[in-house]
Amino acid sequence: MTNNSVFRAFRPLMVIFIATTALLITNRARLSQWDADVDVLIIGNLVLFAATALSFYLFTRQLNSKNAQAVVRTVYGGVLSKMVVCLLTVFVYISVAGKGVNKAGVFGCMFLYMLYTTFEVIAVMKLSKQKKNV
Repeated sequence: MTNNSVFRAFRPLMVIFIATTALLITNRARLSQWDADVDVLIIGNLVLFAATALSFYLFTRQLNSKNAQAVVRTVYGGVLSKMVVCLLTVFVYISVAGKGVNKAGVFGCMFLYMLYTTFEVIAVMKLSKQKKNV
């Protein structure tokens, strides 16, 4: 598996991060009308991207393994670790914000979590198929 194919598989996740951040910054006023805290969404987007990048990195390291179960465990472990990081981030946010928790921001981050996870699994499956065909 070449670095170029790994980068190509990770590119949609980078596009999602950049596009989402740009949309959040440019639509700050509209999101504020919907009671969504843009700062919460931007920080959530950054945490999700970092967790997804870590999960993707762990998968690509395991991709050359001869053991198919190890690859599957890595994918599940990556998704689970991303979920734990996100839950910890939400708990920290709730404890810091107290009664001022922005529910729209938290739900927006949940949507972003599903978006990142979906595209990460698609990229991982494409890389897995490429390796199988090599």
